[in-house]
Amino acid sequence: MTGEQRNPQQRSPEPAAARNWADITRLIHPDWHDDPVGEPLNPPIFQTSTYRLPADERAAEAASAVSPARFYTRYGSPNARVCEEMLRALDGAEAALLVGSGMAAVSAALLSNVSQGDHVVAQTQHYTGSLTLLTDVLPRFGIEVTLVEQSDTAALTAAVTDRTKVVYTETPSNPSLVLTDLAAAAHAAHAHGALMITDNTFASPFNTRPIELGADLVVQSATKYLGGHSDVTAGVVTGRADLMEAAWQTARVFGPVCHPFEAWLLARGLRTFPLRLARQNSSAQAVAEFLAGHPAVEAVYYPGLADHPQHELTRRQMTGFGGMLSFVVRGGFDAAQNVLRGVGLFVNAVSLGGVESLITHPATLVFSHQTVEEIAAAGVDLGLLRLSIGLEEPADLIADLAQALPG
Repeated sequence: MTGEQRNPQQRSPEPAAARNWADITRLIHPDWHDDPVGEPLNPPIFQTSTYRLPADERAAEAASAVSPARFYTRYGSPNARVCEEMLRALDGAEAALLVGSGMAAVSAALLSNVSQGDHVVAQTQHYTGSLTLLTDVLPRFGIEVTLVEQSDTAALTAAVTDRTKVVYTETPSNPSLVLTDLAAAAHAAHAHGALMITDNTFASPFNTRPIELGADLVVQSATKYLGGHSDVTAGVVTGRADLMEAAWQTARVFGPVCHPFEAWLLARGLRTFPLRLARQNSSAQAVAEFLAGHPAVEAVYYPGLADHPQHELTRRQMTGFGGMLSFVVRGGFDAAQNVLRGVGLFVNAVSLGGVESLITHPATLVFSHQTVEEIAAAGVDLGLLRLSIGLEEPADLIADLAQALPG
C-alpha cells in the first residue's frame, strides 16, 4: 500500500492530546473523514447548524459574505447551494435563493423591495397567502396596494404610476387559471422604474420562463412541481444578482431557513423534473378535454383548451399548458361535494405538483382565510373543484372522475 492509499476502515492519525480524551469528548469530536477515492454520486446531507472555521481572516470573510455555504445554516448550506445552482439554471437567472417555503420566497422578494409610502400593483387573483400579504400585511406597514383584474392588460398598465415600486403577478392564477401577459406587465413596470415580480409556481420553468419575458424576480413554491413528491416544503427566488443579494439580506433577518435535509430532498426531486412535467402536461390535457365534454360540468378552466379565452396568449408565453386545471360542477356547492366524496383515486388534499393526483375544493380549503368578497373577486365559485394531475395513467384518472360525476 503506497502513501497515497488508505484502507477505508483505517482511521487517520489522532492528535497526541486525543489519546487521553474521555469517551464523551471522543463522541463529540469523532474522526469521520473518509477516503477521498470514491466520491459520492449524490452530495451528502450536511446536517449541521454551524461550521468549523480557521482562526484567521478567512473566518471574518465568511461571516461578512453574502450567502456563504459553510458558515451558519441560516445563512446557507452546501445542500442549499446545490439547489440554488440547479434552480438558477432552470430559470435562466443570474442568482437564486433557497428558503423554507413558497410564502417565504414571496415575502423575501416583496419586502426587500418596498418601504413605507411605496405603491404596489398586483392582481385580484393570487394564492391565498399572497393575497393576505398584499391586502393585510403590506398596508399595515404603510404600503399602498392596488389590485387589478390580471386579464385586463390596459387596466394593469393604467394602475402603474411613478410611485409604484413593484408590479406583482402570478400566472396562471390559483385556482381559476387566468393568465397575465407577462411581457406587457414587465413593460408597464419598467416604464415607471418599477420592478416586475412573478409567481411562477403553477406554470413552473418547464412551461414558462418569466425572466425571458422581462421579469426581474421570479418566486416559486418549490414544494410543488420543483420538488414533485409531496415530501418537502421549500421556496425559491431567482433573478438579478443585485436583487438577490437584497432578498438574501431580508431572509437572513427573518430566518426562513431551508434546512439541509429538505434541500437534499429538493435536489433529488429536481433530477426528474422535466420527465414529470411532460407527463403531467399531457395527462392534464386529456382530463380537461374529457371534462369539457361532460354534461355535468358547467365550465372547465385549462389554458390548453382551444376555447380558453386566453388560449392565444397561452401559446405565446407558455411552452406547455401545465398540470393544473379546475372545473365547475353543475349544481353548485352540494354537487361539488358529492364529486369530492365520490372519487377514489384523486386524493382530497391541498398543495399540488406531486406524483399523486389531488382534488381540492378551493372555497373551503384554499381560501379559508379570505372574506366572502375576496373569494368572489378571486373568481372562486362554490361549485369549483381544482385538480392537480399526477403521474397515474390518464385513463384511470378519467374513469375515476366519470364514476363520481352525476349523469
